[in-house]
Amino acid sequence: RVLTYGDLHREVQKFANVLKAQGVKKGDRVAIYMPMVPELAIAMLACTRIGAPHTVVFAGFSAASLRDRIVDVGAKVVVTADGGYRRGKALALKSAVDEAVAAVPAVRSIIVVRRTGEPVTMREGRDAWWHEVMESANASCPPAKLDAEHPLFVLYTSGPPALPPAILHKTNKKKKNKNKKKKKIIELHT
Repeated sequence: RVLTYGDLHREVQKFANVLKAQGVKKGDRVAIYMPMVPELAIAMLACTRIGAPHTVVFAGFSAASLRDRIVDVGAKVVVTADGGYRRGKALALKSAVDEAVAAVPAVRSIIVVRRTGEPVTMREGRDAWWHEVMESANASCPPAKLDAEHPLFVLYTSGPPALPPAILHKTNKKKKNKNKKKKKIIELHT
């Protein structure tokens, strides 16, 4: 696939509107559990555009690890794919998401990219196919106005098998600093 900057900008705005239609507002959290496909970057940028902090969870992690991260950040929406490929083998991502959110009532919706074409279970009223919701999405979404300290994304550090510490990165705009020191833009969050 070839995506120009114009294509990417349009797709990001469309997916930002999809998230808004799913009830995602500025400050709501989104979990992204996807293979390395263009929709991963589109989802991240769309979250940023509307001020919804996101966390990207490595698609090789188990359902339990995904659940722990969803609960920790308080995600209301999960963006995933039917599956992905790792070392030539298909991974069933949607079934892992279903298992992860089974005990997490806060998750209102799951948006699924068709990647492998493997059959998946779609729960009516909660699950939606990416390509279907993108068809009718408006291609214009102005960026949200955010504070310099607005949360941007949560990144989990590597660590023990239990839930590792998370780093909350913030949106930051340049400010004149008389001391010429860099402003700290991350904070540890546990």
